[in-house]
Amino acid sequence: MHLKDNSMAVQITVSIIIVNWNTRDILKGCLASIRQETRTTYEVIVVDNDSSDGSAEMIKKEFPETILVENNRNRGFAAANNQGLEVARGQRLLLLNPDTIILENAVDVMLFWLDEHPDVGCVGCQVWEDERTIQKTCFAEPGLWHVFLIEFGLQKMFPMNSILGRPEYGDWDRRTEQDVDVVSGMFMLVPRDVVDKIGLLDEAFFIYSEEADWCRRIRNANYRCVFSPLARILHLDGGSKSTEQIRSRMYVQLQKSKVIYLGKHYGWFGSLLGRAIFLTSAFLRLVLSMLRRDAEGAARRRLAKASLIFQLTGKEPTV
Repeated sequence: MHLKDNSMAVQITVSIIIVNWNTRDILKGCLASIRQETRTTYEVIVVDNDSSDGSAEMIKKEFPETILVENNRNRGFAAANNQGLEVARGQRLLLLNPDTIILENAVDVMLFWLDEHPDVGCVGCQVWEDERTIQKTCFAEPGLWHVFLIEFGLQKMFPMNSILGRPEYGDWDRRTEQDVDVVSGMFMLVPRDVVDKIGLLDEAFFIYSEEADWCRRIRNANYRCVFSPLARILHLDGGSKSTEQIRSRMYVQLQKSKVIYLGKHYGWFGSLLGRAIFLTSAFLRLVLSMLRRDAEGAARRRLAKASLIFQLTGKEPTV
């Protein structure tokens, strides 16, 4: 699918697309940081997924230059980003999470970097959790082996091992440039002509794995996906209201998206094996959680039960 041709596209260097759901206060900080730290010509497109916290009103009042797309329901991350991509006029397209702060002209730095690397189809930058901690963004392609390592905890047990810690590149400190399988959806900078070639995000993914699928399609089109440490942003980690029900639903959505991904790229057998991995893992987690009598054990028990119910019946937790 090609993005709409627009004569204004040559005048706008980058379109910054942000999907928002009930993150008004941190979204305000994100938009302010873009305004303060970005020098090139840009537009900001916020797609609001039916927030109830006054996000849209805040944007209209304090950032009237922002293009605001208001949905009357939560359409999910992939579909909402596609709405932004379809109206974007920039020659570069940046998917940015609302719980981020742009630091030290990060967008400008990465635009310059991308111009110098025409073989790159997607690039991410360094993400900091605080003044001392670099977040381990970007990860390996979520195939069956990597799903197995994550679900059975081997990745956490041996995070620095080059094989067992491979799903998140555990032995890499994010201080060097590296080709990666998947650039984090937190900050994904993509040339417009690449999106014209590979198409929009796959809306079969409500949330999670959509960036893995997109990056796989980018790599299949013979472009590189790269992490560069030259620029950095701050990640505030969340902001949407969180309840036990929402956590259970998001946990199931994560597994659902991985199964969709495996089915799409590994066929029905990959999907079947993925479900078997999740079922076995959920059963073991449930048994282990029953041995614990604390709040953490109860929380793990709820997640394991939600996973088992979904894998066995296809029913998702309701909010």
